[in-house]
Amino acid sequence: MIQTFQLKLSIFFIVFTILIDSYSWQAIKALVRDKSLLTRKIFAYLYWIIPTIAIIYFLQGVLFPGQNDNKMLKIYFNGFYFSIYASKFVVCLFLVFDDLKRLTKMFWLKAFAPKKNIIPEPTQGDTLEHIHEEQEEEKEKITRSQFLASTGLLVGAVPLIILTRGIFKGAYDYRVRRVQLYLPNLPSGFEGVKLLQVSDIHSGSFTNRDAVYRGIQMIKDENPDLVFFTGDIVNSKTDELYDWQNIFAEIKAPMGVFSVYGNHDYGDYVSTWKNDEEKAQNLADLAKAHKDMGWNLLRNEHITLTKNNQRIGIIGVENWGDRGRFQKYGDVEKATKNMPDVPIKLLLSHDPSHFDSIVSKQHKEIDVTFSGHTHGFQFGVEIGGFKWSPSQYIYKHWAGLYKEDKQQLYVNRGFGFLGYPGRVGILPEITVFTLTKNS
Repeated sequence: MIQTFQLKLSIFFIVFTILIDSYSWQAIKALVRDKSLLTRKIFAYLYWIIPTIAIIYFLQGVLFPGQNDNKMLKIYFNGFYFSIYASKFVVCLFLVFDDLKRLTKMFWLKAFAPKKNIIPEPTQGDTLEHIHEEQEEEKEKITRSQFLASTGLLVGAVPLIILTRGIFKGAYDYRVRRVQLYLPNLPSGFEGVKLLQVSDIHSGSFTNRDAVYRGIQMIKDENPDLVFFTGDIVNSKTDELYDWQNIFAEIKAPMGVFSVYGNHDYGDYVSTWKNDEEKAQNLADLAKAHKDMGWNLLRNEHITLTKNNQRIGIIGVENWGDRGRFQKYGDVEKATKNMPDVPIKLLLSHDPSHFDSIVSKQHKEIDVTFSGHTHGFQFGVEIGGFKWSPSQYIYKHWAGLYKEDKQQLYVNRGFGFLGYPGRVGILPEITVFTLTKNS
């Protein structure tokens, strides 16, 4: 099923590429229509190089699925394809506006313009004057088209510049966000505990070892008492983690590092498993990797932490999501079975839609849910208290701290990236919470 989906996706992008490039080419033609034949040919060859490469790349995915294992090529092809075609899409919007205006005018003239009476054949002077007027109208039309084309190309360059910068600058621009987490029932022994959350590492996307290590060093410099990792340590397979495992193993905390799986950790997005046993072994290998790093993987389980003879509960569940075809393995009831009565219960659940659909409705005893998954779409705007991202049109809760009645949810923006190898506005996040009883 996944292989069929990938085939359809490749075909979609081939068609999308051809349509966008064929349409946006009209803007280039409008700008160079007055140039020499040689100049127009040079522009044509230069323009069509990129779509030709893109189509060849997608075609090999159709003809030879699963054969392209060049990680670097995949990551940066995806990034630059997205950047370039987002820009071309903006150009097409200007062309669509121009075409719609022309069609509207043509329809109006045909439908409502008064019909001209037949008049005697004009004199030679009249004919020359008429021809001159037509030429002026055509010249004005060309000028207008060239203006819209140049404006479209100029505006279209903005997302290209921003998204390209996001690849080289934003992907590893880690930011520490500090949050005072108020918990009225917090035992006094846990007052001031420093809890650090990291999420969505996506080790299969990394290409810059030094930059990743800088991020891990930032985590270590915080000296957290407790660490939560809320899922998606790989993109598809466990072996993506092995080159980075020794770096992530440096994340330690006196009260422990606790982790859960995300939707990408199960190997469900791989179409080349030989059998179910191989896929199951991949997941078992990932569980072992968590253990080898010193992380406590919670799979619908709980654990209690004791400090100064007082306790709080940590609950970790498998992935559960209701946006798209995500797994629904998470089971809070199973995870809390036989759990002792504790004043505070903290839940690790990868997908924030789990909080929206289940936790906030059926498990009011959960004080705080820690999630990730959305990445904040890796694109958006955050200025002061204002934040916007396309992610908000999919997820009710997509970045930061939310409160519903007496429950709280924090959605981490993610440490890594997926698909587009960069970030614009929504930067990779390390969250540091200070637990406190007093608001």
